[in-house]
Amino acid sequence: MSGRPRPAERLVFFSDAVVAIAMTLLVLPLVDSVPGLLDDGRPAAAAISENGWEITSFLLTFVVIARQWLSHHHLFEQIRYVDVVLMWLNIAWLLTVAVLPFPTELTGAYGADRFAVLFYIGTVLANTLCLTAMTLYVRRTRGLAHDASVIDGRWVFGSVGASVALVLAFALSALVPAAGYYSLLLLFVPPQLARFRYR
Repeated sequence: MSGRPRPAERLVFFSDAVVAIAMTLLVLPLVDSVPGLLDDGRPAAAAISENGWEITSFLLTFVVIARQWLSHHHLFEQIRYVDVVLMWLNIAWLLTVAVLPFPTELTGAYGADRFAVLFYIGTVLANTLCLTAMTLYVRRTRGLAHDASVIDGRWVFGSVGASVALVLAFALSALVPAAGYYSLLLLFVPPQLARFRYR
């Protein structure tokens, strides 16, 4: 891709495809567990009762990816053109999406293991940082957005706030292992702060 900005549509379609594949991959470990249960003569209900962590990690990551995709979709609705910098920021974002099934599988296998928790939260943090970087870049770079003023202070506050919340969640889980995945509840704080500040 040359330095000249290009229409954003192809990058959006490519991004949507990568996200869809990543979300589909999440369920494969659950599907793969069924033949083993059958070989062992276990009842069908064991696929649910014996895969508690796997199902929890699948649902958690499905919601995380869906939330991040919605934010990405919302941002790119405002974007008319992409340049080289924005393209590579988006590719970095897609890398974190593609990686997410791996820490999800670790979570399903190891539960609240400290490394699994930190790897998972760290991957979500990297994803959010990429999205925040794209938001800030589009806001300050002329000619990329249909109307850069739409990406206002409240939008930036929410994006940066999510990144800060995940940094705190990572630090909390590192310092207080018992916090585990509950530290992700900090993600609910920035929207409330934004609502209070920009009401």
